[in-house]
Amino acid sequence: MNAHHFWNGVEMRTVMASADPDAPARAITLPADWDDEAAAALAEIVTGTGAVSLPRESARWIDSFTSGAHRPDEQQQEPSRGEIISGRSLAWLLILRQAAPTLAVWHGASDRRPGFVLNLAAFVLPGEDFAAETFVAALRLLCLVLRTDARLKAARRNGELPLDEAMPPEPTLFDLPTMPSEEKSGVKPATPSAPADPEMTGSLLPDAPLPIVGEILLTNLDACLAALGLDYDSDDGRDAACSIVALTTLVSREGTGCDHLPLMPHRHVLPGLSAAIRDAWSRAAVDTETPEARIETGFSSTGPVDALLGCEACGLAPIFSPLRSDGRLAASTLNRLAARGLSVETALAASLAGESPLIIPTIDAHMRMYRALAGFVDRVPARPDPTMAPPPRILPRGMLQPLPERHTGIAQKASVGGHRFFLRTAEYEDGTLGEIALTPARESAMVRGLMESFSQAVSIGLQYGAPLEDFVERFAYSSFGPAGTVEGDPVTSYATSILDYAFRALSNLYLQQRLPDAPHEDDNQGNSPLLPFDFKSGDTPKPSTPGGRRGLRLVS
Repeated sequence: MNAHHFWNGVEMRTVMASADPDAPARAITLPADWDDEAAAALAEIVTGTGAVSLPRESARWIDSFTSGAHRPDEQQQEPSRGEIISGRSLAWLLILRQAAPTLAVWHGASDRRPGFVLNLAAFVLPGEDFAAETFVAALRLLCLVLRTDARLKAARRNGELPLDEAMPPEPTLFDLPTMPSEEKSGVKPATPSAPADPEMTGSLLPDAPLPIVGEILLTNLDACLAALGLDYDSDDGRDAACSIVALTTLVSREGTGCDHLPLMPHRHVLPGLSAAIRDAWSRAAVDTETPEARIETGFSSTGPVDALLGCEACGLAPIFSPLRSDGRLAASTLNRLAARGLSVETALAASLAGESPLIIPTIDAHMRMYRALAGFVDRVPARPDPTMAPPPRILPRGMLQPLPERHTGIAQKASVGGHRFFLRTAEYEDGTLGEIALTPARESAMVRGLMESFSQAVSIGLQYGAPLEDFVERFAYSSFGPAGTVEGDPVTSYATSILDYAFRALSNLYLQQRLPDAPHEDDNQGNSPLLPFDFKSGDTPKPSTPGGRRGLRLVS
């Protein structure tokens, strides 16, 4: 289903999507160049089962920020010029996937602190450096929107009825600064008016804690560094991140007084960012008797807002995989290859030769970035655990991921019902299972060939992205001979087959899930397929004919 129309000059499309695969799909209208993951995120943000339109849903929170922001002497019903300018700027920040409101704003939750999430990677233009001027303009716009919204709705949150005619003149959305794109179009805002009385605006005395009226959250840091040609785990990457984050906090502190400023970064590696930081510092380091309400800075957490903005990694976390979920190279991977002067074909050839054209960040790199940025924001996410195992490798289905020439794994010797065999595995560099081999010790050539062929089939599936969980679900507790007591591995004491033991052992090793033993079988029927002439222990075969010839057992 595709229906095309335009929103602010941007072509839109309508697709069927759902946040939950088991839920019925909904009609989602969003910009034509946005991916289907953004449609699923929008379906999760907007609760319900009906159709969802991004222009309609965006108009709700944009109107909530701009309504009532007209000058006291203007009683017209039509939106003022300042409202049109600010509303258009907010809409364009969303269309360009540079910023989006938090879930509290989307859901209209007045009891939760409003805020915005900024996609850092969207402020790096192709072939250019970080757009510091546009970034600062967007920050000042969002901060003034949050502070104006807090002033206008302060009485409602306190359970009082506001008297608009008694409100004194104060800065409103009519006085918002324009975005660089609006300056090019010739639209100029009015000069900001003087700040109002602190008692009427909700500001406190300088020695009292400032009220917190909103939050600015940063996300997609690693993709931003990749677009700038910087590695996540490098000194230049951390210095660039410190400069961007410090600039964010300084701009949000403008008007709050000089007692709430972060430290200045000691080194700047991005052109033009040093001048922007000095300008923001000069604006923020001004003492005032009527400080503005405080806006906290931090990093986003995993959620649908990040997916709506097209983020590859939330907050300050690194991007652990060079591939997208559909198996194609991620945008950050292409940017880092371009920064090294490598084409996709050259990188593929190097990978097949056993080289690593890209450095995949680790938990230690995440910890180093965390420590570098902790002093430049108000709130940081949970501290990464350096001892934690690396995240599981997510392989895209349909694309072969060969094992490296030199790899690790385990070799386990065990026996099931007295039948010895060897279980060997091969792992990727991050410890994910990529190959298995089941080799019976003393069985016929047919049995050995079947086991080896089965192992190769499972290994090919693993290297093409088939999850190990599906193999465990299908082959654990499979029942056929030989079966019985397991010797050589304490993970299990009884198995209904060699495959039962093997996949329960793999589940314990690679999925950290220990599956219990199946009920024991007393009739030993499981041994029949591989041992058609087997008898129970202590039984003596009896001749079935006068000549003493054995009768064949019929095996089903």
